[in-house]
Order: sequence, then structure tokens, then C-alpha cells
Amino acid sequence: MKLQPLTPTPTVLQELGRRLAQVRKQRRLAQEELAQQAGLGVATLRRIEDGRDSRLGSWVRLMQALELSSALDYLLPEDLRSPMAEAKARSRAPKHAERTGPDFVWGDERP
Repeated sequence: MKLQPLTPTPTVLQELGRRLAQVRKQRRLAQEELAQQAGLGVATLRRIEDGRDSRLGSWVRLMQALELSSALDYLLPEDLRSPMAEAKARSRAPKHAERTGPDFVWGDERP
């Protein structure tokens, strides 16, 4: 399932929990093993995989235990650039630098 901007939070949590369980199973890890590697209780991992609300810190520990912590950078990129914000900034910038003379000089006007 592709997560959309208007996907309800409970549905997002269920989908992320399903994906987490899928990765765990692909790596042939039991819930007990992953929970131990992440320093979490098995009940916490079960709640997360069931799509029930959880703490961000638990997710970070799980991602680190699964060696997926680089994916956390996509959650909130350090340098988030918005094309709209950049366009607005350009429109507020001065259009032209103040000029003191012409851009070019005719041959007969040179000193």
C-alpha cells in the first residue's frame, strides 16, 4: 500500500507495522530476537507490528537494529528545499543592481 498525504494515521501505523514485520521476517528474525537487539520488550514490538501507537524512540531503536537507520534521514531531511519557497525568495530579491552608467560604451565615447 502506498501511503498518501490524506491516509489516516491509524492506517499509516498499520502499514508501517506490516512493513516492519515483513523486513523482520525477510531477515529471519523472531520477534524476540529483534526486540532483544533493539533493547525493547517483545510486547512493544508486537504493538508496533500490529499498528498500534508507539514512541519514535522505539522506531529508531528498531531501525538501528535492522541496520536501516539511514532511512531515518528521509523522515525529516536536514536540508529540505521547497521549490515554492525558493521561487518566493527570488521574487523578493532586488531585480537589478543599482547602475551608475550604461552597460556599454560606443566606440567614440571611450576616453
